[in-house]
Amino acid sequence: MTNFEDSTMRNNRRNSAVALAVENRSGVSRRTTLSALMAAAAVATAIHFVRPVGATEPTASGFVYTADEQGGSISQIDLSTGKVDSIPVAVMPHNVQFVPSTGRLLVVGIPHSAHDHGGTDQSTEHGKMGGMGKTGMDAGGKLIVLDTANLATGPIASIPAGAHPAHVIADPDGRRAFVTDSEHNIVSVIDLENGAVIATVPTGDYPHGLRMSPDGKFIYVANVKSGTVSVIDAAELEEVARIKVGRAPVQVGFTPDGSRVYVSLRDENKVAVIDTSTRKVIGRIEVGHSPIQVHATLDGRFVYVANQGTEVAPDNTVSVVDVASGRVVKTIHTGAGAHGVAVSDDGTFVFVANIVDGTVSLISIKDQSVLKSYQVGKGPNGVTFRSASPALGGAG
Repeated sequence: MTNFEDSTMRNNRRNSAVALAVENRSGVSRRTTLSALMAAAAVATAIHFVRPVGATEPTASGFVYTADEQGGSISQIDLSTGKVDSIPVAVMPHNVQFVPSTGRLLVVGIPHSAHDHGGTDQSTEHGKMGGMGKTGMDAGGKLIVLDTANLATGPIASIPAGAHPAHVIADPDGRRAFVTDSEHNIVSVIDLENGAVIATVPTGDYPHGLRMSPDGKFIYVANVKSGTVSVIDAAELEEVARIKVGRAPVQVGFTPDGSRVYVSLRDENKVAVIDTSTRKVIGRIEVGHSPIQVHATLDGRFVYVANQGTEVAPDNTVSVVDVASGRVVKTIHTGAGAHGVAVSDDGTFVFVANIVDGTVSLISIKDQSVLKSYQVGKGPNGVTFRSASPALGGAG
């Protein structure tokens, strides 16, 4: 686990990160100033997370899945045993989402051939720690559907999903998938039963991460190049608002009550906070270097922000934002290139995919600390959770 390695090993790992297609699509390296670091350290003392004497570590159960974009695979972590299985897929997967109502796993990416021949130019757009490029427009992106009960049997379906599929979510009943197509500035709506695109919804420039509101009524989409968030009516399948948020929004995350949306602003090292009742930005919070994915805890108290850093200087931290105060109250060290974030359904754990290290960090929400690390496939981007119970799971 990176934060327990000696400094020499950590430095060597960071130096080797230059050779990877890691996610900072602005191409501009920024350094956190000393004053900002001191301020963050001061704020972090505001809330203390101390394990009581004699307390035992919580036990993790269920499964975690990662989209190993650089390895062309999906990794499955069995949390009860620690066993990791990596399954090759027909795309270089950028994002993955478990659908609890169907037990299916949704995977989006572009074909290997597109990724291998110039496909890393996406790194100039969304964050330089991924790798889907414009050649995906020629080869065609795919939505692959897998059965989590038997991953080894291969895909149930492989559905065309636009030129440059970035992220995927599903509606609560698992009938429709929503996929951002960054090349064509749309969200594709896919009927999963029939395996076909049934509608497309225009968005801002370069749509990337998206999430559905807890009540299932709206979808918020981060538009990287236009600095906006699109609000889509999930029933009418049309954009009903476009909110200016700041530079290079990459992903969004709702609080469980749906009252707020947190948006990672990669090029500002901040997270914007949207009030969903007014659809206005009500705050911006300083976090780590080049934040990518964000996710709220089940109780709505905290938002976890993965700080990926740049190709030259990968970050290895997660900022813990206290929702009530609007401040970072803890900085947790993970593996290099912290990227994807998912939360367990019981509100006990956070899972962070580290794109440079090729690991997943298991974080205790109670103690705000890393309990262990799992080695997965190369370049893990998206991450999602499935409960051990067949009827539960799906944070991602």
